[in-house]
Amino acid sequence: MKSFRLTHFHRMILRMLPGPMLGWLGVLMFLLLMQFLIKYLPDLVGKGLPFFAIVELVMYSLAYMVVLAVPMAVLIASLMTFSRLAESRAYVVMKGAGASFPQIVWPVLIVGVIVTAFMFRFNNVLLPESNFRARNLWTDIRQKKPGFELQPGIFYQGVSRYSILVKSIDQDTGIVEDVTIYDYSEGSRKRVDIKASSGHIETGPGGSTINIVLEDGELHRRSDNYEGSGVDRYERLTFARHRLSLDISDFIFERSNPTQGRRSDRTMRTTEMVHLVDSLRQNATRKSEELYDMVSDLALYRTENRTDRSSVETEFRADSSDSSRVPAVTLYPHILADAGPAMVEASLFRAAQNGRAIKSKAENSGRIVRSQLERADRFSVEIQKKYSIALACFVFMLIGAPLGLAIRRGGLGTAAVLAVGIFLFHWVALVQGEKLADRGLLEPWVGMWMANIVTLLIALYFTIRVSTDASATGPVLRNFISRVSGRSS
Repeated sequence: MKSFRLTHFHRMILRMLPGPMLGWLGVLMFLLLMQFLIKYLPDLVGKGLPFFAIVELVMYSLAYMVVLAVPMAVLIASLMTFSRLAESRAYVVMKGAGASFPQIVWPVLIVGVIVTAFMFRFNNVLLPESNFRARNLWTDIRQKKPGFELQPGIFYQGVSRYSILVKSIDQDTGIVEDVTIYDYSEGSRKRVDIKASSGHIETGPGGSTINIVLEDGELHRRSDNYEGSGVDRYERLTFARHRLSLDISDFIFERSNPTQGRRSDRTMRTTEMVHLVDSLRQNATRKSEELYDMVSDLALYRTENRTDRSSVETEFRADSSDSSRVPAVTLYPHILADAGPAMVEASLFRAAQNGRAIKSKAENSGRIVRSQLERADRFSVEIQKKYSIALACFVFMLIGAPLGLAIRRGGLGTAAVLAVGIFLFHWVALVQGEKLADRGLLEPWVGMWMANIVTLLIALYFTIRVSTDASATGPVLRNFISRVSGRSS
């Protein structure tokens, strides 16, 4: 029992763990899916989208839901499993048999390692590809216009350069009554007014056109400079039957290539981002060296004020008011000592032009360096974020074991409250760390690993207390757990 081998109690723990984990994973995925549909369903309904396109969009969106749901499900499952272990007195029996806390908990940690490895793969490969395809599909959906749909008594302007008004419409037969159509296809000055007592709507071949067959109506239009006479002519034509064809090709949903398009930090694989970060930093370094060489060769600044090449992009400021930087003509007054006033003026004018050009070039180089470094930092933040979220599964499994033993009779309610509190703290710290790292206020690894480090330290504290047979919780947390347990029971 004292050795690290799989025992009856270990098998019991492993049988207890998958149920809560899979159950809560399903509940959380359902809640996130409902939140997604409530938020985005109005953008999908009423556009005549194919059913499978909507299903495909939902399937792609499930990827980011998995990233949120799996760590939370792992945390709740760990809390509930060890809470039931303590409540059933199985933990007391195992301790009485001489098993230490690490010997009891190691199979669960192995499960945490497996889940973490899966999330590493998921976050680095499947998630960016799903985000990329979902973004392309969203672009295709937003470019599609709503279908051709007339409403009685309301001007319909969904077709470009046409405005259509009908008094009534039969949705089954497509027959319309009292039709008024304003045709702006040749501009507002040459607008054509069409009025008809009735008509019916037909769908053209291929579904890219709509034909409105009008009956018993009039057409009013005017033509400028009729036959070269310089006089406008007004025409009024009556017709028994007139066919008007409208182009509705914009209404057709067309899919672009889901594998092509520009990728961002959220849609690139980790290996691709690593190569891109290296390339951006190398370009920034090369540009910094060019900037340093340009400044050094032109002797724009005193030699004693020069710094190393790597700091040029941050220390360079083209400010002539800085007293520490002296123009070359001041350093070398003998250059124009024997020149006449005209030559001096011309030389100074040319030097000023060259100085402004050099200043502009240096400023542009500095902006390019800063932009590349900032972009490299953003991609570095995303790389660290993917690893950090994956490792959070193991950290949550580690903190859930000792806290679950402290809950005991709290049951589901206490486990859920503690899990939500821990997860909210972890997620808020992660989001705030990402924002600070994106703004350059923190190093990418600090911003993304800060939440895991704090949570891991808390987990190690509880683990040490349980391993040394001390109370797993302090008085404040113990009182909180007892209150929550009393309310949930």
